[in-house]
Amino acid sequence: MPETRIEIPAEALERLKTAGSLAVLTGAGVSAESGLPTFRGKDGLWKNHRPEQLATPQAFSADPKLVWDWYHWRRGIVRNASPNPAHLALVEMEKRIENFTLITQNVDGLHRRAGSREVLEIHGNLCEARCSVCPASAPLEEEEGIVTCEACGAFMRPAVVWFGESLDTALLEKAYVRAGGSDMFIVAGTSGMVQPAASLSYAALRGGGYVLEVNLDPTPLTGEANATILGKAGDILPELVRRVWTGGMQSA
Repeated sequence: MPETRIEIPAEALERLKTAGSLAVLTGAGVSAESGLPTFRGKDGLWKNHRPEQLATPQAFSADPKLVWDWYHWRRGIVRNASPNPAHLALVEMEKRIENFTLITQNVDGLHRRAGSREVLEIHGNLCEARCSVCPASAPLEEEEGIVTCEACGAFMRPAVVWFGESLDTALLEKAYVRAGGSDMFIVAGTSGMVQPAASLSYAALRGGGYVLEVNLDPTPLTGEANATILGKAGDILPELVRRVWTGGMQSA
């Protein structure tokens, strides 16, 4: 059976080829292609608890062991997953574009494992912990139970942003600056509904950047982006690299 040709607008290819700066925003759809369950998907349930009931400061205060057990379980899934072709394509883009920024909503660390260097993890990282009382933080090595702070003895917590919490102001500001100043902005595998990450695309548009959306289904951004390609990021992003750099420019 012949492979389905991926239709990529010629302008998108040309913009990528000539971009002096590129910013990329990735979401759960990219991680899903590595076998990781999306946060709100049917596989996101755990021991009859919804993720929204566990990823909160209130849940941690009420039952820190339950919350830590859930995060250890999630880390086990991540540990057994591998970066997919979408992650690897972004590594290749970073090698070829001088000013490159990867902004991700994902907390699994797969972009760094793939080899990406300039990564803004605006929602945090599952493999890191920070103290719930003092400023201490540390890589997460424990595989079970409650993690305690070596500096003050208080409970550590996963270094991720929970419901009801604000994102790191400095990190978010850096993401807005990079998005708004980019020649091209690629959005991959995100619903376009989670704020404030969803507004980064509009910052890019206001700054005059060319916005390319890559997603399985249409999103609120689809009518606003300069171009939208529906399909798997693991198919489309490598094809962008192939057509622009390794296989010669081809229009749809």
